[in-house]
Amino acid sequence: MKKLLLSLCGILVCASVFAQSQLNGNVLDATNNIPLTGATVKKNKSQTTTTDDNGAFSLPCNNGGMTLTITYIGYKPYTANVSTCSETLQILMVPSTSSLDEVQLSANSYRQESLEKPVSEVKLNPMELNRGTGLFLDDAINTNVPGVTMTRRAVSSGQQFNIRGYGNGVGFKGISNNFDGQGYKAYLNNIPITDAEGVTILDDIDFASIGSVDVIKGPAASKYGFAIAGAVNLKTIRPKNGETSISQKVTVDNYGLARFTTQFQMGREKTSLLLNYGHQVSDGFMDHNNSTKDFMNLVFDFRPNEKQYISTYFGFSNSYDERGGELTIEQYENEDYSGNPRYIKNNAHSEVISFRAGLSHTYAFNNWLSNTTTVFGTGKSTNNSSAGGWNDSAPLNYGTRSVFNLNFDLGDNFSLSGEAGLEFQEQRSQNIGYSMVENPSDPDGYNIIGGIKSNKFATSKSHLLFTEWVLNMPYDFSLTAGVGKSSLFIDIEDHMYNPDSNSPRVVSANYDDLVSPHFAINKVFNDNISVYASYRNGYKAPVSGNIILSTTGGLNTGLVPEEGNQFEVGSKGNVLDNKLYYQVALFQATFKDKFTSVAVPAGDGTTLYSYLTNGGKVDNKGIETLIKYNAYESSTGFFRSVHPYVNVTYSDFKYENFQYETVSRDGELIQQDYSGNDVAGVAPWVVNAGVDVNTNLGFYGNVTYMYRDAVPFTSDGLNVADSYSLLNGKIGYRTSIGQFDLDAFFGANNITGEQYYYMLFLNQLDDAYIPAPLDTNYFGGINLKYNL
Repeated sequence: MKKLLLSLCGILVCASVFAQSQLNGNVLDATNNIPLTGATVKKNKSQTTTTDDNGAFSLPCNNGGMTLTITYIGYKPYTANVSTCSETLQILMVPSTSSLDEVQLSANSYRQESLEKPVSEVKLNPMELNRGTGLFLDDAINTNVPGVTMTRRAVSSGQQFNIRGYGNGVGFKGISNNFDGQGYKAYLNNIPITDAEGVTILDDIDFASIGSVDVIKGPAASKYGFAIAGAVNLKTIRPKNGETSISQKVTVDNYGLARFTTQFQMGREKTSLLLNYGHQVSDGFMDHNNSTKDFMNLVFDFRPNEKQYISTYFGFSNSYDERGGELTIEQYENEDYSGNPRYIKNNAHSEVISFRAGLSHTYAFNNWLSNTTTVFGTGKSTNNSSAGGWNDSAPLNYGTRSVFNLNFDLGDNFSLSGEAGLEFQEQRSQNIGYSMVENPSDPDGYNIIGGIKSNKFATSKSHLLFTEWVLNMPYDFSLTAGVGKSSLFIDIEDHMYNPDSNSPRVVSANYDDLVSPHFAINKVFNDNISVYASYRNGYKAPVSGNIILSTTGGLNTGLVPEEGNQFEVGSKGNVLDNKLYYQVALFQATFKDKFTSVAVPAGDGTTLYSYLTNGGKVDNKGIETLIKYNAYESSTGFFRSVHPYVNVTYSDFKYENFQYETVSRDGELIQQDYSGNDVAGVAPWVVNAGVDVNTNLGFYGNVTYMYRDAVPFTSDGLNVADSYSLLNGKIGYRTSIGQFDLDAFFGANNITGEQYYYMLFLNQLDDAYIPAPLDTNYFGGINLKYNL
């Protein structure tokens, strides 16, 4: 690691020798001062660069004058004549319609990635996040991001992403985990939500305060480390520039949902402040399904001068969700939503109390070098129970992420831009597991905590060093090359150590120097269409729970990280007079050394215990398309805008050389071979379509349609969940009266009352389904804002 750090320093020193005078600037949304990531900046219609996560850019500059052209999908092009290189430009981009109010901004700000970025990436804006209630992120992800599904275990807990068929962790039969998210990295305002081990828990995230979501599909290890499936970046709402307001929003539905959000926003030229409090309760739609949540978020941004940008985040949450448990196949088919008796008897639930804080500082050292450094920390107190018992945990996770951005002019229409950085995380956590026993004073009530089954203290450290460079060439060609080096170190101490046993007291596992390259080539045609090809690599290391055998306390040796490789070709474009935006991607992602489990027979027809080993390979082939169309826009007449959209995903995912060992009824070890079968949990076809309508009188609405194909939920292919279609709709009215803004809305999900599910438990018969509401879910709300 020291050698790599020294090499990085050497690169920066040597690069400075070739540095020329540079023009620096920031590209912002004119209505709310939000930095626009991925905006295209062209110098004299030849040299091209894009803005970073803070909306900043840098280009070679000569004090003889030049012309800048800035473009961003959903915004009017911006042209500026620059005569001096000394000052930092602040460029305010105006949405592509004449009006700048919130309705039109939501309808038109398709903040998709720049055509110069050779990556399959989808960004969601407030319009897409709030087509429904705006409280559940899976509603927006499943409707708008082809190739990605998001599930949840209860009303508002146990959320997980499945990106291009990569199931999250390893479950009871080795294929997928039903309890936490693994394989991807999630960030909130540049603060990792994913902990040092690579586990993502989203119960304590207030999705109602999220203003944008960026989903990167496929291995992202060259920038994010252990992200074999992809990465998800969440950003909170940002106040509008020049406005100060206080608002109260209330949302209800017919299943006892009541959400109360109080919000204060202040936007100034150099500062902005968001203070958000949310209280949310729900009765749920099945037995033992109540949910209670309290959220507090404070976001303060400050630009002390042209060289610096400071952003702070503080968040507190108190989340409690009851778990009704998964239904059996028979229960689901009979529409019996009474829940799982074993879960309910153990008062199954998930409680997370957490505090999360982060400070980001961006500094421009000179005309060619800038840095953004974030320090962060998260403390949690969690407890949960299920059919298997009770668990207490108190993880403390902290670290830093620092990224240097560099830009160089190489002459003759060649330029080089890049970033180099590091991310370090450490987590210290004590986990105590209990059995649950009958309550002697109330035998018919919930079980109570019994004896301690396990008590382990784990220290986990993850290290990431990365760099990625883009060489811009004539004729709008560009080459991208990057590499990331990831390491994970885990130390586990058994606090119930028995010196008479053969198990170790302290266990250490190191997964070091996992190198992940990334290569891509991109070509832009006529500033409107791009075509790219890319290769990316990533790893998924075991977590502490995979390393020690819970029954014997023994060490599970020999595990190696899973490895993913993805080849992708695609195209993106903004055509038909900038009215139609499209994406299309064809990919093949292979995952080898997939974790699977081996069962140890007890000799009486049952399983004594199971442990993980590296199994076979998964081969995922697919095609994803996305289209958004500005069909109509007018500042006069009844209709103001009509924007239809559609996205389609086809997945051909297969197991290759994939075996699983299990125990027969007579206690013999037998081998199941899944090779050639469809990957469990992935629908071959998924189609989403809809239309957003706004009027000049303040009325607005949307209609969305989703089709999800039949899905196998066991890897032998013998059990398949039926296909389903969902029809959702929402109407509303916005108006301003003096200093007050009013937004009232009413909507319905599953208008046709079709049976469907939130989540499938894979390879865990007879339990299989986490159901969604069977009947139509009606919701409504009102938001009243006072502008100070």
